[in-house]
Amino acid sequence: MALAEFKPEIWASSVQSNLDKSLVYAQSGVVNTSYEGNISQAGDTVHINSIGRVSVSDYSQTTGLSDPETLTSYQQSLLIDQQKSFNFMIDDIDMAQTQPKLMSEATSEAAYALADVADQYVAGLHVDAGKTIGSDGSPVTIVAQDPGTGERSAYGALVDLSVQLSSSVTDANGVVQGGVPTANRWVVVDPEFHGKLRMDNRFVDASRSGSTETLRNGEVGRAAGFRILVSNNVPTVSGTPNVKKIIAGHPMGWTYAEQINKTEAYRPDKFFSDALRGLHLYGAKVIRPEALAVLTVDAS
Repeated sequence: MALAEFKPEIWASSVQSNLDKSLVYAQSGVVNTSYEGNISQAGDTVHINSIGRVSVSDYSQTTGLSDPETLTSYQQSLLIDQQKSFNFMIDDIDMAQTQPKLMSEATSEAAYALADVADQYVAGLHVDAGKTIGSDGSPVTIVAQDPGTGERSAYGALVDLSVQLSSSVTDANGVVQGGVPTANRWVVVDPEFHGKLRMDNRFVDASRSGSTETLRNGEVGRAAGFRILVSNNVPTVSGTPNVKKIIAGHPMGWTYAEQINKTEAYRPDKFFSDALRGLHLYGAKVIRPEALAVLTVDAS
């Protein structure tokens, strides 16, 4: 590929497309991407405004309405503080032997690697979830069916998460938040948890769902009111890899903003090679902790 033929915007689109196809935690529908805006550089800040509850009062035909209330507003900031890059080169001889697929496949691999790192970053925000079941030192033991003392079936554990999400809490601003909407709830599980769930006939896998909706990345079915997604990036407890964090929630719970900021083709000084490098900028934050619940499990 002659350097003069390189189109930065074409390669940028390719990387972004492959990245989106690889995301689970950081995909739209699991996280809120409404605040992405225009990210130009690391350190950019997205400002998110929220308002408090609106009160309801009695109306009197004699005295009319009550005086208007002043709504409480508060602001959160999403900092674009993550900077990840790729930089690879392909020898001219290799390129000549494998044209035209080599650069395309290498770019796809770079996109997958970026997505994997971003997904792990978003999953790590589970520590800010507002609702929890189990703990690092006392995980819930998950079985397929017929749980014994101190055990819970995989399906039953999802029901527990659903109950948690439906309960009201008072947020950090002193505002009482009702239960999370039942529509658009999701849960991300690891392959072991998914395997136990498949043994329960209350789980409807994707092949039998009858849905015409486009499935999200990693989506395998439905159970207990959740879209079930499987990922190998489910967080584990340090030192005990069999203890994992099953995260459930609603997209309103956290937000994610990203951009493939730059892609550049160049010829390395010392090699007869074409090279490509790119920069991925992103940030994520839990903005409504009450809309996320974490189940600490031992499903080994």
